[in-house]
Amino acid sequence: MTEMVYGSMPGRVAEPVLPRWWGTIDKWSMTAILVLFAIGLLLGLAASVPLAERNGLDPFHYVQRQAFFGGVAMAAMVAVSMMSPDMVRRLGVVGFLFSFFALALLPIFGTDFGKGAVRWFSLGFASVQPSEFLKPGFIILTAWLMAAAQDLNGPPGKLISFGIAVTVVGFLAMQPDFGQAMLVLFGWGVVYFVAGAPMVLIGIILGLAGVGGFAAYNMSEHFARRINGFLASDIDPRSQLGYATNAIQEGGFFGVGVGEGQVKWTLPDAHTDFIIAVAAEEYGLVLVLVIIALYAAITVRSLYRLTRERDPFTRLAGTGLACIFGVQAMINMGVAVRLLPAKGMTLPFVSYGGSSVIAAGITVGMLLALTRSRPQGHMGDIFRGRK
Repeated sequence: MTEMVYGSMPGRVAEPVLPRWWGTIDKWSMTAILVLFAIGLLLGLAASVPLAERNGLDPFHYVQRQAFFGGVAMAAMVAVSMMSPDMVRRLGVVGFLFSFFALALLPIFGTDFGKGAVRWFSLGFASVQPSEFLKPGFIILTAWLMAAAQDLNGPPGKLISFGIAVTVVGFLAMQPDFGQAMLVLFGWGVVYFVAGAPMVLIGIILGLAGVGGFAAYNMSEHFARRINGFLASDIDPRSQLGYATNAIQEGGFFGVGVGEGQVKWTLPDAHTDFIIAVAAEEYGLVLVLVIIALYAAITVRSLYRLTRERDPFTRLAGTGLACIFGVQAMINMGVAVRLLPAKGMTLPFVSYGGSSVIAAGITVGMLLALTRSRPQGHMGDIFRGRK
């Protein structure tokens, strides 16, 4: 009857998923991610060939594997970036639970591949490093708990998340993997700070972290050896830091030329932790600055887009993900130029490693999902009395 009087209501035609996704995604950040991955493949062509030769494999064996893992990472990034914040939260919490369970099983079933730290599960055809997948899930879980704590009669999310952070750091220290442990603690601190933590409490936490580092230095030979190597006035020219430092100096501004670098033949981790040394030697400071600019662009643009976000969970989770992504890159490059002690941490999307690149794809996929444009006002509208 109503339709006869007023006419039928026209049905709303839903916009297709892909055009809607493309119209809301941060295209500059996605482009920077794709360029980083392309640079990683380019450097892999140089850095991994000597390793393949030493292991009696096809010269491009590791490059092909990296391309495969990278394809999986890019597919995961696109799929996750299409999710809503609620779906990202569910994925992050479930991912954290699985990763934490795997992390707890490392002392029993894990292996160190002769590197002195039990961080991997060996599957025969590949290996998995649970800590890489745990980081984005931990940030999502922490942001969810702290956002829930802001609700009326909400749970003590800050206290619960701190307990989880201490537990995770404890398991990572057992491997030992102090680099990832400090990155997890840093990520928790960033989310806590953005959630409104008092500066006094932040200072206390930093003090406790310093005490923990002092205790680790006295109790872990692995940790003490890396700190002593960093503090030594002279660098052993036959150490990884020595080879990397020399390669960076040899590269100069424009590099020694494509394929002409020598560090890849002597540096055991030239394709992973010290990939930036290969870039500096063969392509010079120019490529290094391009890489730094790409990481900075992704991090800064993401943080800028999050300033317009009203939802507390989205704002906290996005900030934490952007910061751990940028800081991990900074740590890796800082180690290569001896600004930081050796950490055993990869350069996201550039270093070789299946767990590293796939976990990085999931991380930036979550970040792209949380920074998508949504029908909402700016944060400033709240203070101007607009809804």
